[in-house]
Amino acid sequence: MIACNSAFPSHLTALEAHHEDQPIGVFDSGVGGLSVLRAIRRELPLENLLYAADSGNAPYGDRDADFIRSRAMWMTRFLLAQGAKTIIVACNTATVVAVSELRSWCPVPVVAMEPAIKPASQMTKSGIVGVLATSQTLSSASVARLCGAHGDGVKFLLQACPGLVEKVERAELTSEATRALLVGYLSPLLAAGADTLVLGCTHYPFLIPLIQEIAGPQVLIIDPAVAVAREVARRLVPNRISVSRKSPATTRFFSSSPLDEAQAAMSALWGEQVTVHAIGPTDLHPADEP
Repeated sequence: MIACNSAFPSHLTALEAHHEDQPIGVFDSGVGGLSVLRAIRRELPLENLLYAADSGNAPYGDRDADFIRSRAMWMTRFLLAQGAKTIIVACNTATVVAVSELRSWCPVPVVAMEPAIKPASQMTKSGIVGVLATSQTLSSASVARLCGAHGDGVKFLLQACPGLVEKVERAELTSEATRALLVGYLSPLLAAGADTLVLGCTHYPFLIPLIQEIAGPQVLIIDPAVAVAREVARRLVPNRISVSRKSPATTRFFSSSPLDEAQAAMSALWGEQVTVHAIGPTDLHPADEP
């Protein structure tokens, strides 16, 4: 595990980390966080964005907590080294395992994911809500706390979905194999009367068309990305570190997986051809490496 007090690159001063021209940094275990990046781009069209996918170590959902914590620290330091003025943890698993520790030392604001259990409890009509996520997220104290706090009159059905992250990592959004996995995970929830589905993994929004096709139009699907984007805007604007001038915004993409694979998957999910840069061990100051 990385020590919390590891030195940052010398150029990362608090003043520079809050300059409006610096980018918003987003990371995920893989390409799923592009769903969050997309929402941030819509909410804050003038902001420069950085996206870092740790696809070389995905999925996090079945990894042990120490590994996830170590990678979350590493990815945060990578984005800080690129000049990020705020960090978005676009990964539910990394959030429940590592966000408290990240916030204890990170010199810029950290915005993280949380399964949309509260809004789902308010929107369900049947009183039965399905929560789709990784096993690590579903077994967390955070999910238990949310279900306990918002479970009055609502039954939450927690469904682990092994294999879905890997399908999205390969941009297999409509294959028969992906459909078969979803049918297997959704069928018991729908049979139990779930009328609301919470997407507790940032990879899953890319599967919304297929999920909706299987579940039917009467089932509500909640994607938390929009709420996260609004929270980012809320934090930046009052602190006057949101871009106000009219200038072309940039979006840069990074990955720890082979670049040909990363470029193909990210371009498919982003909806246009993108250039992906490598994340390697030499990208950080030596004192910051795990």
